[in-house]
Amino acid sequence: MTRPEKPANPYAGLPAHCFWSRSHRGREVSEIDPVVSGAFRLKPEMRIATAGSCFAQHIARHLQARGYNYFVTEQAHPLISDEVARRYGYGVFSARYGNLYTARQLLQLAQRAHGRFSPLEDVWEAADGRLIDPFRPNIQPGGFCSLSEFRAARETHFAAVRRMMAEADVFVFTFGLTEGWRARADGAVFPLAPGVAGGSFDPEKHEFVNFSVTETIADFTEFASMMRAVNPGVKILMTVSPVPLIATARAGESVIAATAYSKAVLRVACEELRNSLSDCHYFPSYEVITGNYTRGAYYGPDLREVETAGVEHVMGLFMRHYTDTPPGAAPARAAPKTPAADFTASVQKGLEIICDEEMIQRSVD
Repeated sequence: MTRPEKPANPYAGLPAHCFWSRSHRGREVSEIDPVVSGAFRLKPEMRIATAGSCFAQHIARHLQARGYNYFVTEQAHPLISDEVARRYGYGVFSARYGNLYTARQLLQLAQRAHGRFSPLEDVWEAADGRLIDPFRPNIQPGGFCSLSEFRAARETHFAAVRRMMAEADVFVFTFGLTEGWRARADGAVFPLAPGVAGGSFDPEKHEFVNFSVTETIADFTEFASMMRAVNPGVKILMTVSPVPLIATARAGESVIAATAYSKAVLRVACEELRNSLSDCHYFPSYEVITGNYTRGAYYGPDLREVETAGVEHVMGLFMRHYTDTPPGAAPARAAPKTPAADFTASVQKGLEIICDEEMIQRSVD
């Protein structure tokens, strides 16, 4: 009996994508594909929910443009224009929660929506008497007129969050940051430091936090457990935002080094999570944009904002590996909301992403 020939070494016979030189040699930047294969296939009827940092908005827009079922549980009044609705946080994510940069924010939102956590610092009052939600300070331009309006909007929002958690077929979360600010009294985490887009910073009441790998994993694991308690079959897809920090609060650290740390923590956390949680997967949009094979081509003049070509590369790979729809086409059940001839212009307009973090730069300029 002939024995099968043993490989010369463990690397012999591995596919091309396992080797650095073979992964990019002789290819255009737009043709490089680090995905290998999708973990599952999206179907047009599947309810796809998103949350996270600014970059998550690109996924939502492209899915909508191609006729997929982007799951929005908190809708604006039908008479409000799309432009105004977006200014008020409707349709930017699946619910009107604004940017959820950290896993701790995501977890605390779920806990608040289910009555498991009630932050002591629950509302900020502006100089003109209007009220601002500390946990989504930019979703109501000008603030709320009264406490009753504030509370009604909050209850509507919490109901939308609960529905999203209970009914989504796929939940896409984009990890954005590890740095944040929290209340010393109870650990409530804000998307922005008090004083940036509302509230008043008090070092005796507020503190800086830089979440570790261990904390990020624990927070997201607890959130996933909460979601699957009401929605056992939900698929989870994680991504890491390729957008650098706009600023670091660590005075002794360069924002460049702080960005490297933050993204490394988030990437490691995603790897650990996909190995420990069932039906939890990672999509390498971060690697597509930041890979040195691009030679920085996917970043704008500020070396921070992602250019249209980068977004199209990411979403082309997403459609190729996670759907049965060819890139640029719509599934059979629906036509794209944007005509194909205008798609590039639509994407460019879509790059006007709503990002709470931008308020940091504006507050110091």
